[in-house]
Amino acid sequence: MYKVDLNCDLGESFGVYKLGNDELVLPYITSANIACGFHAGDPSVMRKTVKLALLNNVAIGAHPGIQDLVGFGRRNINISPEDAYNIVVYQIGALYGFVKSEGSKLQHVKPHGALYNIAARDSKIARAVAEAVYKVDPELILFGLAGSELIIQGEKVGVKIASEVFADRTYQRDGSLTSRSNPEAMITNTNEAVTRVVRMIKEGLVKCQQGKDIEIKADTVCVHGDGKHALEFTSQIKESLEKCNIEINNFSI
Repeated sequence: MYKVDLNCDLGESFGVYKLGNDELVLPYITSANIACGFHAGDPSVMRKTVKLALLNNVAIGAHPGIQDLVGFGRRNINISPEDAYNIVVYQIGALYGFVKSEGSKLQHVKPHGALYNIAARDSKIARAVAEAVYKVDPELILFGLAGSELIIQGEKVGVKIASEVFADRTYQRDGSLTSRSNPEAMITNTNEAVTRVVRMIKEGLVKCQQGKDIEIKADTVCVHGDGKHALEFTSQIKESLEKCNIEINNFSI
């Protein structure tokens, strides 16, 4: 039987500003990537989201990003490998405190936005991120874009890795995600998304924007919880995967 983890970025509200559908999406996922305060989230939101995840038996991961609240961590800001290492350690530590205080433990770390994309192509940044995760706790799993530099450097460092694919994003020939500035970056049709995800899991292939099949490894699938149809999207993907005899579980099981 095929097995996959279903993850979602959560805890991205800030103060009085609410973003996402955390409470509604959590019953349909197996791992939560919780914002750690740099691109989104705050201490109150972090604690609330940790509690909600535990109530739903969802594994918890840190979701560190570049310090850019205004740009939601998606703007390309030049950072050094040392900066990357420090901000990842700092943010893991912040979430670790809340998880530990609730009697649980972190399962994984998944970089956010620009940090994720930079680490996917820049070997030095990727290695710094991987080393940060490994040195905080060698038992943590590093989520990275399948086939990317982050996965390659993670393997070299010795950190546990999980290759991630996206249910609602399109791909380029080199395996990178299509830029969000491209109108074809996002997939909004649930049936199309499900078909692509099932193929990535079972066949290890996905059709890129150039019309060619590229190889891809799917250990964990990301669905976004902040869209207008996030609940419908997430619930239908889970149901469809189960109908295709794909077991959905986090890495703690």
